[in-house]
Amino acid sequence: MKKFLLFIGFLALFNPLKVFAADDTIDDQANLLTTEERAELSSQADAINQKIKGEVFILTTTDNTEEPRTFANEQLMARVGKNNNGALLLLDMTQREIYLSTSGNMIDYITDKRRDQLLDDVEAAMSAGDYYQASADYLTNAEQFVDDGIPSGSYRIDETTGKVTYYKSITGIELTIGLIIAAAAAIGFFFMVRLRYQLKIGTYRYPYRENAQLDLTERQDQLVNSFVTTRRIPRPAKNNGGGGGSTTNSSGGGTFGGGGRGF
Repeated sequence: MKKFLLFIGFLALFNPLKVFAADDTIDDQANLLTTEERAELSSQADAINQKIKGEVFILTTTDNTEEPRTFANEQLMARVGKNNNGALLLLDMTQREIYLSTSGNMIDYITDKRRDQLLDDVEAAMSAGDYYQASADYLTNAEQFVDDGIPSGSYRIDETTGKVTYYKSITGIELTIGLIIAAAAAIGFFFMVRLRYQLKIGTYRYPYRENAQLDLTERQDQLVNSFVTTRRIPRPAKNNGGGGGSTTNSSGGGTFGGGGRGF
């Protein structure tokens, strides 16, 4: 029995997948939530964590003296690692600010447009003093965004350099259509080759001497004149459609998305 326990402890120590207890997903340092509320929120967060292969969590504090974005990014990186999948909602009660920090695939799930929608809901609940509802709104929105998938045509834009990186994903419909087209092309090619080469090799000779014909003619081309026409090609109009973008920032060597506002 002792050896078995040692073996389990060894696996837990060296397991590359970081496992968190349910209570860890709600770090309520400001004591804004009841025990029952924390348990309910933890259960909701755990369901999202399974989907994103990462972690979403909530941190409330009355002790933070750093700029909320810097503090949130640091806390998220310390939690999930550099550029790994995760999202943190910081409720800073001292500075009266909400900040959402995202990392990894959550940057793409929560675009700027979706972020604003999430913060609208959280801000309304925080202004009303309903901290449980604010936390629940964060998780509900995050789960809905994950279920909806990464929007088509989404991209990341670095707030410092302005560099744009587009995200390309293949939907289930696109994959099905591609497989159908590939299968049809392969079958068509097979039958075409089979019909063209039904004769066995060695039993047929093409009478090229009788069917061949060669005509030689002499032709000279002389340039008389030339004209050059120029015209201005207008730039294409900007396309504001698609899934929208996610503005990113760098902190401590990691890349983060998100944003915040006061309440």
